[in-house]
Amino acid sequence: MTRPLEDWPLAQRRAVAIWLLVICGLVFAMVVVGGYTRLTNAGLSIVDWKPIVGAIPPLTDAAWADEFAKYQGSPEYQQVNTHFTLEQFKPIFWTEWFHRFLGRLIGIAFAIPLIVFAARRWLPRRLLPWLVAIFVLGGLQGALGWYMVKSGLVHRPEVSQYRLTAHLSAAVLILGVTTWTALTLLAPRPPRFDSPARTSVARWARLALCIVCVMIVSGGFVAGTDAGFRWNTFPTMDGALVPSELYPSPALMAPFEDERTIQWNHRVLALVVTVVLVSFWWRASRASVPVAVRAAAHFVLGALALQAALGIATLVLGVPVALGVLHQAGAIVLFTACLLAVHRLRSDG
Repeated sequence: MTRPLEDWPLAQRRAVAIWLLVICGLVFAMVVVGGYTRLTNAGLSIVDWKPIVGAIPPLTDAAWADEFAKYQGSPEYQQVNTHFTLEQFKPIFWTEWFHRFLGRLIGIAFAIPLIVFAARRWLPRRLLPWLVAIFVLGGLQGALGWYMVKSGLVHRPEVSQYRLTAHLSAAVLILGVTTWTALTLLAPRPPRFDSPARTSVARWARLALCIVCVMIVSGGFVAGTDAGFRWNTFPTMDGALVPSELYPSPALMAPFEDERTIQWNHRVLALVVTVVLVSFWWRASRASVPVAVRAAAHFVLGALALQAALGIATLVLGVPVALGVLHQAGAIVLFTACLLAVHRLRSDG
């Protein structure tokens, strides 16, 4: 019979949980740096993928000249940055290099403690395959990142919005699974309480998490098509609350390829997210729930208010880099807040 998690030594559970939370922090940093890389147009500066030797940046003038020569053969240089000198190339190279370096660091920070904890038998038997799966998913995420970059190295210096959104979604999935595992190690059993409203509040929490995930996917398409750089007014868009020419033919592809429709959908989803999350907070605040659940609901409301303010400011100011990065970070914070609420309202099963 599998040993219950709560029977595992507390010190061991805490050590593993802290390690996983550090990984979560690194993944969060990876997403933020990824947003900065995208907004500064640095993502296509390294035109090859060398998972091992690529960790070493150019250290000599000859190495820098070689990297720059490779970049000069790319569509981005030939169509957009023909004026670039080597000195102008270096900042965007370092940005993309650091983004990839973080990915390698996460892999090392995950693999070595995993091996150590497994060797010391600090990992519950049922948890080990789960952690190995997270590690494999992280490796696949690196390959997906290169698959995304390759789409901008062929004809047009623009990555596919589909691949970018998949790359972002995979990062959120890794963050979510790792965070959930860490929270479960810290609190193997959910808060025990009897309340007629528990089922309803839990359903609203799950709905909140799902709609925030949809919103993040929508944000990926906004970023991938640069839709946020146009129609920079709020609450109107193109002079109207409901702009014309939405969903042009083919209508089924418009939510993924038409910039106007993509931004409009993102605005509508923002309204839906607000309604759902405020409804969840209202129900959790009025129901007889433990302090931990009510605190999670307050966290969700605060993260929502911050993200809404960041989103509007980012839009009306024309997507400045700092605000754009903060808006992406805010989405991850909001996702984490909703995940925490769902975790605290989970059933005993």
